[in-house]
Amino acid sequence: MDSLFYIVPAAAAIALFFAWFFFRQMMKESEGTITMKEIAKYVRDGAMAYLKQQYKVVTIVFVVLAIFFAILAYGFHIQNTWVPFAFSDRRIFLGTCRIYRNENCNLRFGTYCQCSFTFT
Repeated sequence: MDSLFYIVPAAAAIALFFAWFFFRQMMKESEGTITMKEIAKYVRDGAMAYLKQQYKVVTIVFVVLAIFFAILAYGFHIQNTWVPFAFSDRRIFLGTCRIYRNENCNLRFGTYCQCSFTFT
């Protein structure tokens, strides 16, 4: 049973290596024709519009739930008083993951860039 314990981390390391290897191969390939680049720009713009709308809805839901949890914790004393803070801290952290495009027009999350996607 002890030998099975080491299989999972080894498999994860191998999977990460292959992900890095295939990413490097993909980045070496041509982006395609001018038409393909133009279509990719429209797809990227549409994806960014969708994500902006998603974040707007999620923020509204978050505010409503944070108020609801605060009322339950401090008004009715039904739950632990740390719940609104724990819920708020998680959302504040996720809110700091800003989405924008870097200089190569790759989608980028947060302030650090590894591959095409990163989180703060």
